[in-house]
Amino acid sequence: MITVSNLGIQFGKRVLFQDVNLKFTNGNCYGIIGANGAGKSTFLKILSGEKDATQGSFSMGPNERMSVLSQDHFAFDDQTVMNTVLQGHTVLWNIMQEKDALYAKEDFSDADGIRASELEERFAELEGWNAESDVAMLLGGLGIAEDLHYQLMGNMSGKQKVRILLARALFGNPDNLLLDEPTNDLDIDTVMWLENYLANFDNTVLVVSHDRHFLDSVCTHIIDIDYGKINLFAGNYTFWYESSQLASRQQAQQNKKAEEKKKELEEFIRRFSANVAKSKQTTSRKKMLEKLNIEEIKPSSRRYPGIIFTPSREPGNKILEVSGLSASIEGKTLFSNVNFNVEKDDKVVFLSKDPRAMTAFFEIINDYAQPDSGTFSWGQTITTAYLPLDNSDYFKDDVNLVDWLTQFSDDTSEIYIKGFLGKMLFSGEEVLKNAKVLSGGEKMRCMIARMMMKEANCLVLDSPTNHLDLESIQAFNNTLKVLKGNVLMASHDHEFIQTVCNRIIELTPNGAIDKMMDYDDYITSEDIKALREKMYAK
Repeated sequence: MITVSNLGIQFGKRVLFQDVNLKFTNGNCYGIIGANGAGKSTFLKILSGEKDATQGSFSMGPNERMSVLSQDHFAFDDQTVMNTVLQGHTVLWNIMQEKDALYAKEDFSDADGIRASELEERFAELEGWNAESDVAMLLGGLGIAEDLHYQLMGNMSGKQKVRILLARALFGNPDNLLLDEPTNDLDIDTVMWLENYLANFDNTVLVVSHDRHFLDSVCTHIIDIDYGKINLFAGNYTFWYESSQLASRQQAQQNKKAEEKKKELEEFIRRFSANVAKSKQTTSRKKMLEKLNIEEIKPSSRRYPGIIFTPSREPGNKILEVSGLSASIEGKTLFSNVNFNVEKDDKVVFLSKDPRAMTAFFEIINDYAQPDSGTFSWGQTITTAYLPLDNSDYFKDDVNLVDWLTQFSDDTSEIYIKGFLGKMLFSGEEVLKNAKVLSGGEKMRCMIARMMMKEANCLVLDSPTNHLDLESIQAFNNTLKVLKGNVLMASHDHEFIQTVCNRIIELTPNGAIDKMMDYDDYITSEDIKALREKMYAK
């Protein structure tokens, strides 16, 4: 349990939030959301002790332990993987170190014996004898093979370190768990494992994430940083989003009577509660709406970009034909002998255990790279707009955003260009920003504006949610759901895939798995799991 009292922080004259009074209790998971720069990570850093608040305080229950997901991937390079995780439980680790030091003494005294006995008793209370096997189970669940457990962290890859540091945070059943973007660099199977782990976690969790499906799966409450305040709402992310949108619409309807608004909100809560009870989501195990007060539902001040794709022509019957396509990198086969035809209205997600496979495929069909073998051909009516994984080559020129976007447009009038920048939330003096100094999220919004101007009827999207905030992700997702055209994409965003795509093509070294089916069903099917193992077998 964590109690926050009159907490506030500001940098100079800029107030992030103030007068925060909240209690985070056991058995609940709190998802922290807010616009970029609102203070999500700062709030976690205050609670972890990494940063001091300007005012107020926080406290935990007596003898409670807090665990934090470390963001420093190099801090433990001289430690073994096993010891890195064990050190996450500082009390247990200190006992182990003191015990070892005592037993190593040549002049072991009676006093040392008494102290050793005390340590052994505490060690047993903390289930120290099971510690290494518990760590091994955590690491196994997170995809770290047993033969790596006693190797040095310095020998691990970046993605392996992410998983090991997550195991470190989870180890020892901490009373309070703080997680900042825990699903970054995790594959589908590992994210599902973490969702189930946290759904059954009996203590207090606070998590910052841009993964909406993850927030929906684990969160019982949403902490919204908005208007310089931090507000607590019952329910998961989808409930918060839909209810805040409903409240915004009601606010705009000035003539609507208060009683009618109340009935509309009550009906919304009833329908949402029924959907949660029927859903596969792990939050269905939690009574997340049982104490909800409709007065808690308020409109958000968030600004959502206007992502709108309007194809200039309808696609014909031939979209894309792929025959015998193969590609490799440095002698490693990414995919081979891939054959399929994209049909009208197909919205396809491409998967692979090696994410380089999707990028290689997209670069090939956009003529940025050559395949090892095979061919592809687009239909005559098809126009494409490509969002690459790496957009750095597009932002090397020393120009402002108006000039940057103009180079991709037939209509070079300033009012036309500024209209697209405005849709992507660049207004006023912001349109004169230098393209070379944009943040990752700003570059993505510029690339999306460039795509919108192309009026294409087939979008090719390589990890479209990378660097975007929740508002941009939600807006992008909403428009793709209703797009009249084709989408070919790769994504780590579960909700994006589930709500947009109607077809799954998995690229493997031994061909492609091609299924017209629901993404949730694909990743949970035992038949598909067996097929995937076969297709990746050497």
